[in-house]
Amino acid sequence: MPDTRTVARGTTADTRPARSHRARGAGLGVAAWLLGLLFFLPIAWMVLTSLHSEPDAATNPPSWAASLTLDGYREFFGVGGGASPWPALINSTVASLASTLLVLLLAFPAAYALSIRPVKKWTDVLFFFLSTKMLPVVAGLLPLYLFAKNTGLLDNIWLLVLLYTSMNLPIAVWMMRSFLAEVPVAVIEAAQLDGARLPTVLARVVAPIAAPGIAATALICFIFSWNELLFARVLTGVVAETAPVFLTGFITSQGLFLAKVCAASLVISLPVLAAGFAAQDKLVQGLSLGAVK
Repeated sequence: MPDTRTVARGTTADTRPARSHRARGAGLGVAAWLLGLLFFLPIAWMVLTSLHSEPDAATNPPSWAASLTLDGYREFFGVGGGASPWPALINSTVASLASTLLVLLLAFPAAYALSIRPVKKWTDVLFFFLSTKMLPVVAGLLPLYLFAKNTGLLDNIWLLVLLYTSMNLPIAVWMMRSFLAEVPVAVIEAAQLDGARLPTVLARVVAPIAAPGIAATALICFIFSWNELLFARVLTGVVAETAPVFLTGFITSQGLFLAKVCAASLVISLPVLAAGFAAQDKLVQGLSLGAVK
């Protein structure tokens, strides 16, 4: 007959690790929620400030119980006779989408050559790509300005497209090379045995497999292009003004209008947030691709 005390002690010993594991998991969950709220607080503050009037938004500490209004958004969209933000938003959209598309078209075959069909001294090639990002942006600002002035490209949106493409191409090649390195070579060789040429292999074999990595690269390049300010501020004027440059126009000698600036910041951030939300599954898959062998 088994000893009931021994069975009781064994049962207690077995439940202790499970309880400890559940408690640790609950603690990590609470910590994750607190960390998420910490990152969300600045955004919530910006949204709340954008819904206040200028006197209420300028109070310190902020007036949480103040009445809400959409005056900041009306002023941003030029309802009261101010400048319209639509040309700047359209310019940012054109520059970001066009440069991202060019980066993908150029980086994809380059990453293929450096990963699946590596060229000689491919590590030197990757280091060269990375070294182009080591030059301070300000150091190249004057030569680019003189080039744009002498060629008549000042205040031209297509100059920004070329600049954003050259700026994002090195990081795109680095990212896509790590993604394409996970593509099974046997699948590519099977397609080649079936008579598929290189463009067909890239478009119908490699691209679908590496779609999460391509989406992650495209989203990051789009964010970098959309948020770029220095080149757009110096090389554009009225015709090719982008959204970040338009946003800086709210800081005037008359002061800083917090409600209007917060409303403009929220509207300008929405395309990036929408793109990230739409591609969140591909982004997570792409950034974690190759992390677990």
